[in-house]
Formats: sequence, structure tokens, C-alpha cells
Amino acid sequence: MKRTLLVFCCMALASAIYGQAPPSLEYFNDGIKHWQMEHPEGSYPRWSENDFIHIADNIVAYQNEDGGWMKNIDWLAKLDPDSVIASLTPKHRKSTIDNRNVIPQVTYLADVYARTGDDKYRHAAERGIEYILNTQKENGGWRGWDADAITFNDDVTTNVMQFLCDIVQGDPLFKWLSRNSINRIAAAYHKGIDVILRCQIVQNGVKTIWAQQHDNNTYEPVKARSYELPGLCAPESSRILLMLMSIDNPSQEVKDAITCGVKWMWNNRIEGIKVEKVVIGTDSVTGKNIYDRIVIEDQSSRRPIWARYYDLESNKPFFCRRSGEKVWSLADVEYERRIGYGWYGRQPMKVLNEYPDWAERMGVPFSGFDNM
Repeated sequence: MKRTLLVFCCMALASAIYGQAPPSLEYFNDGIKHWQMEHPEGSYPRWSENDFIHIADNIVAYQNEDGGWMKNIDWLAKLDPDSVIASLTPKHRKSTIDNRNVIPQVTYLADVYARTGDDKYRHAAERGIEYILNTQKENGGWRGWDADAITFNDDVTTNVMQFLCDIVQGDPLFKWLSRNSINRIAAAYHKGIDVILRCQIVQNGVKTIWAQQHDNNTYEPVKARSYELPGLCAPESSRILLMLMSIDNPSQEVKDAITCGVKWMWNNRIEGIKVEKVVIGTDSVTGKNIYDRIVIEDQSSRRPIWARYYDLESNKPFFCRRSGEKVWSLADVEYERRIGYGWYGRQPMKVLNEYPDWAERMGVPFSGFDNM
């Protein structure tokens, strides 16, 4: 009865202060999508986004002893957390920042704490922050799931750095943090900026962009999964550049890193093609369409696109077969990998769109991309 009354009061308080808008679930989408690949939506009951106290309680229940969380869980599921955890392999019970994990949980808990004043959500958020700080490598980066390296794939290091940057710059959700915690977060943030700058790939003395993973000691690009060979990586680098552009008072070294990265993005845009999803048949069991992805020449297209990977020396786009064989055409990738991986994207467009305003704010000379 007391718990029911507490929930009711908290919900009423949240409604009064914040209206009907619940905390955002946007950044949980990646993990929930992976969960639902094996547990289709509709096969189990779920809380609605307005049930934020129940969702926050789920997050607290799933938190590991180290303060982190396992990835690929549906935090809205009305399932017994102990039963879900017991169903996972030991590896999949481990905490990880991979698949855009941990940062969303900490942020959500901080938001619910701000709405309810319930200390259990603050304590859980603090433990999550401790996990983030404790898993930072000596070199300043964070590792992902697939390789023990400084990882930018799935925005691992980048998401952490954006989170730390926001706190250092005064995110009101975390105004309750102690001065000691803020100082530790600031130290981790500056260490992370340093490793990002060290990892930026240089060609013939000119800074370019970043790979998905970099070696812990040499900072050189390294492979992860068999089809993730070392290469300049446009989507992950776009996220890095946007994070660096969010810094209020960047150093000259950071400004130079951004300008060089943007110039590389502009010079390596691909025009005159489009990637289409085409129907190639129908599944005899489900009756659903079977699709393939193909690259089509289209000189009328005015929207640039970028490959996921570019050769470290020639900047030529490349692709990979699951065996690890490097190929130079999407058509040469086997069907399963061709449709199951993001080989092309337009993520750098956001960087290019934001750069002129950023350059003006920062006093960086800019008279057009062709003149950089």
C-alpha cells in the first residue's frame, strides 16, 4: 500500500512539474531493437513510455554489481528481471557500453530523480557514472564488445565523451553531483579529448578522420569483426566531429581537428549514385517480400552519400565479405552482409550543414567548402 501511494504521489508530482512529456527513450532504441530481434514486439507485455517510474525501476533492477548494465534489453518489458538475466549467457550478462548502452540508463535515471526526488534513482545513476569512469582505459578511450581497442564503432567512446562533455558544461540533470565527482569527470573528459586527437588519421602530414577502432598503444586503426577491416570510417567520424563541435570553448588543436575532418568529408563525398532497396522475391513461408540492396548510377541525384569505409592510403571506398576479404563494390559482398550492414550513409551531411555556423561562432575563417 505504501509503495502504491509513493508511486501515485511521484507520478502526480512529475505531471505537475513536467506536464505529460515523459523522459526520452530515444537512445534506448538500439538495445531494444536487438532484444526484439529474438523476442518480437507483441510477444510479451510492455510498459508505456508514460510509465517512467516502472521503467526506472526496471533499470535499477537490471543494474550489475559493477554499476553498469548488460546490453540489448527491452527496458519497457513487463518481465521478471531475474528470469531475464538467468536466460542470458554469462557473457551477455556482463556490463558494456557497446550498442549505445549505459549512458541512456544513467541519463534516464537522473531525469526520473529530478522528477521524483527518490534517492534510489540518484544512487543508481551515481553507480552508473562510477562504471563509466572505472572502465576508461589508461589511454583515455573506452572499449566496445568485439575488440579490446579504443572503440568509436557504435559511438562507444564518442557517446561517453558527449555525456562527460555535457556534464562538464553544466548539464542541469546532474547538478546534484559532488565537486569531487565533477572534478573526476572533468579529468576523464580531458583525457578522452586527448586520445581522440591522437587517433585522428594523418595522410601525408594532413589530418583526415578516424577509424572504427584504434590500437591501445600505437593509436593506429585496427580490425574488429572479420568484415570490419581497418579503414577511414565516415559515420563514426561524423559523430566524433559533432561531439567536438559541441565544446563551448575548444582549443586550437580541437578546432584544427574539426576543420581537417570536415574538409576530408567534403572532398570524399560520393555523387551520382543512389542505394536502393529492391524486391527480388517473396518468402514462401511468410509471404513477405525479400529485398536486396543495389547501387544505381544516377547523375541527376544532388544528394551526396558516403561509404562506410575508405582505404587508409587511397581514400577509395571499400567493402568486406564476412570472410574478411576486401572488395571494391557492394555487389561483390555476399547477400547476407550486403543487406545486413550499413555500407553507405549520409551521416556526414549533418556535419557539413552545421560547420558554417560553428566556424562563424568560433571565429574560424570559412568562405565555402571548396575553398577550405
